[in-house]
Amino acid sequence: MRSAPGAPSTPLLAVRDLVVHRGSREVLRGISFEAGRGEILGFLGPNGAGKSTLFRVLTGLLDPRSGAIVFDGRAVRPHDAGFRRRCGVVFQDPALDPRLTARENLSLAARLYGVPKRRAAGRIDDLLLQADVRDRADEPVARLSGGMRRRVELVRALVHEPDLLILDEPTTGLDQRAYRAIWERLDALRSERGTTLILNTHQPEEAARCDRLAILDRGRIVACDTPQRLREGVKGDLVVLETDDPDAVAATISARFGVAARTLDGKVVLEHERAHELIPRLVEALPENTFRSVGLRRVGMGEVFLELTGKELGDEASEATPEVA
Repeated sequence: MRSAPGAPSTPLLAVRDLVVHRGSREVLRGISFEAGRGEILGFLGPNGAGKSTLFRVLTGLLDPRSGAIVFDGRAVRPHDAGFRRRCGVVFQDPALDPRLTARENLSLAARLYGVPKRRAAGRIDDLLLQADVRDRADEPVARLSGGMRRRVELVRALVHEPDLLILDEPTTGLDQRAYRAIWERLDALRSERGTTLILNTHQPEEAARCDRLAILDRGRIVACDTPQRLREGVKGDLVVLETDDPDAVAATISARFGVAARTLDGKVVLEHERAHELIPRLVEALPENTFRSVGLRRVGMGEVFLELTGKELGDEASEATPEVA
């Protein structure tokens, strides 16, 4: 997969200082980012980080309080018809009509986007083949497996050949076979057509597939870089210790072992290049039953998120600015 080393010089999409309020609370707090042509830009964060709010703004479902969006060099509003014709959207929740067949769902999407009927027929056949559902294309969607329905959701968003594809948790709940099939198609879109992908996810494995990754926490982007560079920012492996008095234990470890132990989200966390050798020394040196659990983590995107935000990706949001419902 191509790796994008930094912000694109000629972005297809540029978002500047996006602010969204819910009452008196800021849900998005001055979000800015760019996405280049053919780039996969991911947003990684747990529930409550602001991902779905950003998705609603980009798809025209929610108006921001302030900020600017520039698409292909022109300032736009997300609900502008011209912008929407060049975008495809895959929602997190199912959006297919289960009573219609896969072919009928795609045909409806083609009509909504104004694709000429003669062109749409061949396009739909191609998309059903790509989704590996052509042999069941004329069955009601309700009879298809979850993975097949999700593939139909994806190709429906492609029926008008968009330049920008916006996806909200596209593989949540899928098994590994369906997950791989979805990502094979997404990678092909980028390499064959130069489609730009904006992706919301809370899955570290999915985040690692992106060219660049924006870490979103409490309505702000706290880091944005390639997955590799983000991982390189975490030196060594992470040791995570659960204890009844994390502040005292962190101070003791720092003083006795000369490492920078700290408390994050009620746990003691430290980085060490030879963590597997340090753990037995910690257990032997401190009083029995000091730790409820001791964990060693190789650096992945989940560990990057923990390092940058002090929270686990699976944590529920605790900030006072929940996502817009």
